[in-house]
Parts: sequence; structure tokens; C-alpha cells
Amino acid sequence: MKGTSILLDTVRGREAAAKLVNGQLDDLLIDTDSPRPGSIYRAIADRPVKGQGGMFLRTPDGSAFLRQVKGLKPGEPLLVMVTGHAEPGKAIPVTTRLLFKSRYAIVTPGAPGINISRSIKDDDLRDEINVIAREALAEAPLPEGAGLILRSATRDGNADDIAEDIVAMSSLAAQVLADGTGEADLLVEGPGPHGLAWQEWSEEADLDTSEGSFAHHSVDDMIDALQRPDVVLPGGGSMWIEPTRALVAVDINTGGDTSPAAGLKANLAALKEIPRQLRLRGLGGQILLDMAPCAKKERRQMESLLRAGLKKDSVETILAGWTQLGLMELQRKRERVPLSEVLK
Repeated sequence: MKGTSILLDTVRGREAAAKLVNGQLDDLLIDTDSPRPGSIYRAIADRPVKGQGGMFLRTPDGSAFLRQVKGLKPGEPLLVMVTGHAEPGKAIPVTTRLLFKSRYAIVTPGAPGINISRSIKDDDLRDEINVIAREALAEAPLPEGAGLILRSATRDGNADDIAEDIVAMSSLAAQVLADGTGEADLLVEGPGPHGLAWQEWSEEADLDTSEGSFAHHSVDDMIDALQRPDVVLPGGGSMWIEPTRALVAVDINTGGDTSPAAGLKANLAALKEIPRQLRLRGLGGQILLDMAPCAKKERRQMESLLRAGLKKDSVETILAGWTQLGLMELQRKRERVPLSEVLK
């Protein structure tokens, strides 16, 4: 099946969204029991953490942790946003840098100005989007000191839809920023998988919201495959992806190929596939890649291929380099709950 398809369904009773590109699963979102990233709390400062420059906060959903705290005293209320999923037994990660994000617009408190996505190159289109934004802001002005980002989706968006998004986000920001005093409370709940799919997957796509769409498009089978450690690679190689408590280990093998270039071919096939596998499996933290045997001179080619794939990925990942034992080391933001934990 050619093209992009977006499917909205459920998995084991949980809201879920899947994106297929040419019949291959490209992204997968499944709801969890933990607070959703993007949720905004009015939290209460609880106790500082000496030596780490942070503070624990009280929220309606449990303890949260805020880094780089200055001048905040226990008992004070403040507005914070959830930045990721909490690891088991740890506090919810939050920040004071709030964002009010939708499909077309992002309101940025503390960062004034109107900015249009750099991916939109056409000057006439940029001018048109700017006019739409200013007319919408005349109806719903931004909070003092706040700015507006017009996302890349505005390139193909309807003018009325863009204006509606801007008005909604500006109004929401004004309402939340004016509600900074009082007891701990959830002010805005972050989007679930269906909302995130609408917000982030803005490319042209076929949409299937029917019950059982995952089964109809074989997504259920693809999810089952993601729960196994082994991944078959083009050319006969394979890799094993195995999370441990401390890190994620990836072992790349050549399979039955005994040609001189077997190691390089297996490594290139694995590096092309790794960003997608990490995204779908929800894996982050420290990741070590044990490459199939190949010459050191091939490392630059392998790094370039992986960096190109990571650049397109939605989750921030840093290629830290090579260890003395020849392992490639990555550091990936823990933005999602591992699929193995979601589907326990």
C-alpha cells in the first residue's frame, strides 16, 4: 500500500494511533496511566534537593521534579508543564517553560514575537500566514510577554482553521497564566494519542477512525513483532534490541553472509532501521550498539547514515561517539514509556 495512512483505534482498551508509510509502521502512540507530556499543573514547591539545584513539587498526580530552581521557596505555587513520562519510582519531570501547542500554532510565554516555520520558504505564503495570525490575534491578543510560532502545517492549512487554532491557543494561554495561585491542580491535560496524531502528523494522509482499523491494516501483528527482541534486516542480517535496567543493548549480526563486506552491509541496514525501532518501542536513555565486524575507516559512513535518520526522528537523540571497545554510544531523551511496559 503506497502513501501515508493514519489509524485511530485502541490497543488492549487503551487509546492508540498508528502511522503507516507505504504499508510499514512508522510511528505508534498508545496511552499510558502516567501523566501525559504537555499537561500543565499549578504545583506547590515542596522541598529543595541540595547539590542538584532542583526542587520536588506537589501535584494532584504525585511528586514532580523541577531542575535549575532559583529563588523558589517551599509552599510557593508555580505553573509547570510535564516534559516526559516518569520512570518507575521517580518523580514527574516538569519545566516552567510552558508551551500551548496545537496543529498550526504554538504560544510561547516569555518568548515574544511572531515566528513562522523556517521550512516554509515561499515569501508570499509567509506574508499570507502572517496576515492570518495578526488578524486572529486582534480577536484574542497574546498574554503579555508571550510569542507565537506558526508551525510547518500552516503551509497546507485552511485559513479559517489556522485562525481558529491561534485564537484557541492564545485564549488558553491567557486563562492558564492568570490562574497561578491556589492549591495544586491540573489546569490542562496533555493530548492523548488521537490528539497527538492530529497535532503532530500533519502530512497528507488517508485517515481511518473505524473500530478495528489496527486489525484491518495488520497493525496488531506489527505490534506483536515489536515485543520480540530480534529484527530481521534486508540482506540477511539481523539485530537484537534488549533493554536492561541501565541501558539498551543492540547487537548487530551478519547472518549467513560471509562476503568481505558483510559486516558493513549489516551495520548500514541496522543503522537505517534503528531510529524507527527505538521510536516504535519507546526506548530511550543510554543506548549501546555492538556493530558487526568492519574496518574503522567505515565509521564515518555509518555515522552519517545514522545522523541522517535521527535528524528526521521526533525524539531528540545524541550520537555520543565510540567507546574504546568499539561500541557506538547514543543518548536518547526518555520521551515515551517503553512499549513493553505499556502492554504489560
